[in-house]
Amino acid sequence: MKAGSLNERITIQARDLAVDQVGQPIEVWQPVAMLWANIKHLSGAESIRGDAPLSTLRASIRIRWRSGLDAGMRVLHGATVYEIKALVPQGREWIDLVCEAWNATT
Repeated sequence: MKAGSLNERITIQARDLAVDQVGQPIEVWQPVAMLWANIKHLSGAESIRGDAPLSTLRASIRIRWRSGLDAGMRVLHGATVYEIKALVPQGREWIDLVCEAWNATT
């Protein structure tokens, strides 16, 4: 894959703990990296959860190889939030992030 195909700007975030104004621990998302990626949407489906329609989007997001990433992190691309389900290294040149995104449909 040529570097020119990395044409989408993404942010990778990891869960962290913080404290709110009354001293209670809360879960927050902290940025880990902002980088260029190639996003391929693999499939989509609609279902009903809790009496509300929900669409699921599966994607493969290819980035340059880097350490420090794991499943459970998330990717932001515009208004879409992808949950990283697995990492598939392609040598030490690329990593494919296997992701899912959910959107409520109306």
